[in-house]
Amino acid sequence: SFAGPERWKRKAQIAAIRRSCGDLVLNVDSDTILEADVVTKLASKMRDQEIGAAMGQLVASNRSQTWLTSLIDMEYWLACNEERAAQARFGAVMCCCGPCAMYRRSALTLLLDQYETQFFRGKPSDFGEDRHLTILMLKAGFRTEYVPDAIAATVVPDRLGPYLRQQLRWARSTFRDTFLALRLLPELDRYLTLDVIGQNLGPLLLALSSLAALAQVAVGDSMPWLTGLTIA
Repeated sequence: SFAGPERWKRKAQIAAIRRSCGDLVLNVDSDTILEADVVTKLASKMRDQEIGAAMGQLVASNRSQTWLTSLIDMEYWLACNEERAAQARFGAVMCCCGPCAMYRRSALTLLLDQYETQFFRGKPSDFGEDRHLTILMLKAGFRTEYVPDAIAATVVPDRLGPYLRQQLRWARSTFRDTFLALRLLPELDRYLTLDVIGQNLGPLLLALSSLAALAQVAVGDSMPWLTGLTIA
């Protein structure tokens, strides 16, 4: 049985892939519901043998639950239909999101050893599986794509605490795999280089702006409106 902590997710994936026998492997999170034609649409995209992975469009299944879930649904739309769609224009979606992604099995089998033995700060990595596997696909010479009409609804956090923990985990994954992607960027379109730089500089500048605002509040007697506008 592979039920248990999150750290066993990667082991379960690898075991399932090794026991599979088809040409394509579909990864779906347990809290995700697929529209009826998702598999057909993803498989149709994968007819191109140069494509190693393809992801569908994610929406929040509980988007009407709270103000936060509604905002996250908007965030997902932007991430899929602007960021991923733009990356796909150049054949390199930088992260085929785990809730709904299809992989070419023959490509996966070439990468499983690297995927299984990933370490971060001297310990086996137990987060960011989707981003790391996508980067490995690109390094192996495969394209990664986005299929906007393959729609999957997934449950998103409805409270701020779990949402912030999720975002922190994703940010760690992004920063970690950026170092792996740096060697890959010269082979990709220049737009993707700018995109990766922006993904990493944005959170860094936000953190610095927040620290500057806190410092100004601590040493001064006025609110840092200019810094606040910068953060916004």
